[in-house]
Amino acid sequence: MEKTKIVLVSYHNSLPFLYGLEHSEYITNNCEIIKKYPSEGAKMLINRECDIALVPVGIIPQLKISYIVSKFCIGAEGRVRSVILASQVPLEQITKVYLDYQSATSVRLVRILAKHHWNITPEFVDAQPGYEREIKGSVAGVIIGDRCFEYTGFKYQYDLAEEWINFTGYPFVFAAWLSLRPVKPELKKEINDALEYGISNIDSVIQQYKSKFSFNPNFNAREYYTHNISYYLNEGKSRGMNAFIKYMSVENRSEVDPLRRQLYAQK
Repeated sequence: MEKTKIVLVSYHNSLPFLYGLEHSEYITNNCEIIKKYPSEGAKMLINRECDIALVPVGIIPQLKISYIVSKFCIGAEGRVRSVILASQVPLEQITKVYLDYQSATSVRLVRILAKHHWNITPEFVDAQPGYEREIKGSVAGVIIGDRCFEYTGFKYQYDLAEEWINFTGYPFVFAAWLSLRPVKPELKKEINDALEYGISNIDSVIQQYKSKFSFNPNFNAREYYTHNISYYLNEGKSRGMNAFIKYMSVENRSEVDPLRRQLYAQK
């Protein structure tokens, strides 16, 4: 029998998910775990090269129909620390912004914040690998994931989750577990059980993947997992997703179905 292909984001914030999935006998026997950057995982789902994926919510308008597979997500109810606008000058002095090539959500988020919250009109440029070194003068850049803890020499770091919350009052969801067709109840239950096991055993997660945190001796993994990342897709985060999708529809000048119609939470 062909295994179910599950795509997982290859960042530190998803390590609890990876830990849970890898410690599930059912998932091990019945699924194939694939690790990709958020934008790559999104392309795989859109192209039907996988069955389930933890993908940036920024791709939702591109999907004719999609299903929420899990009650867990990559979200934030305050500072997230791993999605930032990095700059050497204040917001009002920024003239150009490099957009991180690894994300479909943060680049849309920064455009929305620039227009509707910060009231600035910089030039937005799609970035290439190594663009972090070009962040100088009035040139800023969106940086996501683990590199936020590697590149720390910026005078200003605007946390995009925190800025969104200040703007809307809603939490923010960066990535959710989606499929393009209904998932069998047994598989859905096993996935949720595995994910919950991972986020319920953070100390074990940190111990197993401790070699991954050596890039920054000041990085406090436990604080990051328990205070910065918020994993439960609760009502507040659902409302935040809905608001974000509506702002994207305004930016795209196209109609996007409300979240309650486009994302079918399976019972």
